[in-house]
Amino acid sequence: MGSVVLVTGVSRDIARRFARSVAEHPDVDRVVGVDVVPPRGDIEGFRFHRADIRNPVIAKVIAMEDVDTVVHMSVIATPGSAGGRGTMKELNVIGTMQLLAAAQRAPGLRRLVVKSTTTVYGAGPRDPAMFTEEMGPKRVPRSGYAKDVYEIEGYVRGFARRRPDVRVTTLRAANVIGPHVSSPLTSYFRLPVVPTVAGFDPRLQFLHERDLIDVMTHAVVTEVGGTFNVAGDGVMMLSQALRRLRRPTVPLPAFAVGGIASTLRQARAADFSPEQLGFLTFGRGVDTTRMREELGFTPAYTTAGAFEDFGRDLRPAAGLREQVLAGLAQRLPGGGVSGG
Repeated sequence: MGSVVLVTGVSRDIARRFARSVAEHPDVDRVVGVDVVPPRGDIEGFRFHRADIRNPVIAKVIAMEDVDTVVHMSVIATPGSAGGRGTMKELNVIGTMQLLAAAQRAPGLRRLVVKSTTTVYGAGPRDPAMFTEEMGPKRVPRSGYAKDVYEIEGYVRGFARRRPDVRVTTLRAANVIGPHVSSPLTSYFRLPVVPTVAGFDPRLQFLHERDLIDVMTHAVVTEVGGTFNVAGDGVMMLSQALRRLRRPTVPLPAFAVGGIASTLRQARAADFSPEQLGFLTFGRGVDTTRMREELGFTPAYTTAGAFEDFGRDLRPAAGLREQVLAGLAQRLPGGGVSGG
């Protein structure tokens, strides 16, 4: 018989699509999706359980369904989508702790796959040209999504030590992008007028949404464990990306960009975090040698190709132009708009 795969966070589009995709693999017998609310899209191909991973009841689902593979995809990147920073941290960190506690008590568990992010490395002026998997952030994150991911990876490593019989795979994905992706970074690129940090042109790496689904599936069916950076080949500069989108830009001091981010967050137009502002200042690069040579996976899209697919039919979010321009006027009345 094939694997029985449990996928967390299936109310979100990427996790739901992954659950449907992995269910079609010949090495997978069936897929079980869990979340606190039902998915909005098509759930054909997998069975859904309404369950909160923060609750010990998740252990009953794992036992009842005879799960041998857990794929954890329910880490939230923005407090706005969770109802506040407190709820976000509880869902991310406490939810992961409860899930791992349930997994530890499951004697039939054989695989754990965790979707992490290159955000765990941070973004700063002293960063190396390329982060390898052995490296950590130059400064341990103190708040937000980056802190959550840092703590989550620590708990996953602890689980791996306690259950050496379980193959644990952690995938540190670069910024996921594509026509169907809604994230803080895609919201930034959808702005009709794009603020940038004056004097900086950060390096960017992207992972296409389809490649994320494919690498998660690959991790489920391949007998390789460990931690892997996952990104499309190559890098782009922010200036290159914005030129390709033909977006007008406004170079501003970092404090002014942060102020505009606050305005947009209050208007629920875009959700910027301190780590995203750091990323848009300093950028980040990760080495993907281990992904290709040890994990045996090569993304179909390069970084540039993934961005091109994202930007092909991109339109600015409706009603944002006036909000952005008003924010610019408040923060830096003399600022000029360039590009376009």
